[in-house]
Amino acid sequence: MSELLSRIPRDLANIVELVLKHNHWRDVETINMIASENQMSPLATILYLNDMMHRYAEGKPYKRYYQGLKYIDEMEVITIKLMGELLGTEYVDVRPISGTIANATAFKAFAGCGDKAVVPPVQAGAHVSHTRYGTLGALGIQQIDMPFNLEEFNIDVDGAVKVIEETKPKIVVLGASVYLFPHPTKEIAEAAHSVGAKLIHDLAHVLGLVAGGVWENPLKLGADIITSSTHKTFPGPQGGVIAAATKPDYKAISKVVFPMFVSNHHLHRLPALAVTAYEMKLYGKAYATQIVKNAKKLAEALAERGFKVLGENKGYTTSHTIVVDVRQYGGGAKAAKLLEDANIIVNKNLLPYDRPEDIKNPSGLRIGVQEVTRFGMKEDDMDQIAEFMKMVVIDGRDPAEVRAKVKEFRKNFLKIHYCIELTDPEAEKLLKLMLKPEPI
Repeated sequence: MSELLSRIPRDLANIVELVLKHNHWRDVETINMIASENQMSPLATILYLNDMMHRYAEGKPYKRYYQGLKYIDEMEVITIKLMGELLGTEYVDVRPISGTIANATAFKAFAGCGDKAVVPPVQAGAHVSHTRYGTLGALGIQQIDMPFNLEEFNIDVDGAVKVIEETKPKIVVLGASVYLFPHPTKEIAEAAHSVGAKLIHDLAHVLGLVAGGVWENPLKLGADIITSSTHKTFPGPQGGVIAAATKPDYKAISKVVFPMFVSNHHLHRLPALAVTAYEMKLYGKAYATQIVKNAKKLAEALAERGFKVLGENKGYTTSHTIVVDVRQYGGGAKAAKLLEDANIIVNKNLLPYDRPEDIKNPSGLRIGVQEVTRFGMKEDDMDQIAEFMKMVVIDGRDPAEVRAKVKEFRKNFLKIHYCIELTDPEAEKLLKLMLKPEPI
């Protein structure tokens, strides 16, 4: 590698070196527990590197505005079919290039400027795109918060129903970026429909749990639309997806995706998404089940070591996420930085009782186990991770000392699980074919 770097201009060599350093640090030396991240399988990663990244495909399969798309059309149809099989509907659109674009599309399809939307409050975990600060506000849609029950760490059903009935919104949004327990889809859907509103359920964080069958599919519980990203508990490429329960709603969404929010939809991700969907059909149940087991175990192990883990009276979590209050240790910003110095990657996060102005140093940490599960970690390993975190945050040990232990621990977990396996020669040959295509 040093020979390669010596043969290219210094500035370019620095670019290459930064990428290599990042890859090694994040993939080999750290314990990554950012709840919104994951790793694709080797096969999906190789197929992500394809000529489709250079091409344009405005419109829908077989109804394009450009030529040269006969294989891309077929690929998109396959991807839609596989995602539809996982989500229990044929009405799927894979063109949104992110979960936020999926949300924007759904919001715009069913509400206009000046209309009302009832959503979970941001302090209780709602994604910024659900709020006046993000996509909802950009569209001119009025945000109305539904009440949150801190004891249950969930939506206050009676309070939310009352707000919906009184305000008569055009859309109601469920789902969040801090999502410990399933939101009450059935009850909220009934209230939304009673006032003529559409229920949009953002599954970005738990799509893999739904696809794996350990969380119920909101479409079966009364949601009209589900939106999602495809790279959190669902371990695919970064991108978005929308699924509808009915054909009319699907048509309304499709008219908004293009031309309003997406022109070309980053076509090279389609093969990777299709492969991930297929792998989730094969291994999703086992993967999703282990994610929940690991999350519960990590929560228990952290609590045993003195951390204040939220959701205790409900068993801490039934998702991939754990929320910890670290106010007594200086707040979320300080704790997250100390952990990063020890090669443990988490993020600071607002908690339901924080004020909006606390965002720079909120009370909490948000911790996700979907990626460490992907690398084969099990319950005993969660116990070790909790010990590392205690050393840094509670015991005040030198992060450099803990970092050395983390690096050694991570050496045991370098192979991605719950996917189609490739031998090294197979992967190398396929990668060469992707870079220098040969006739098939």
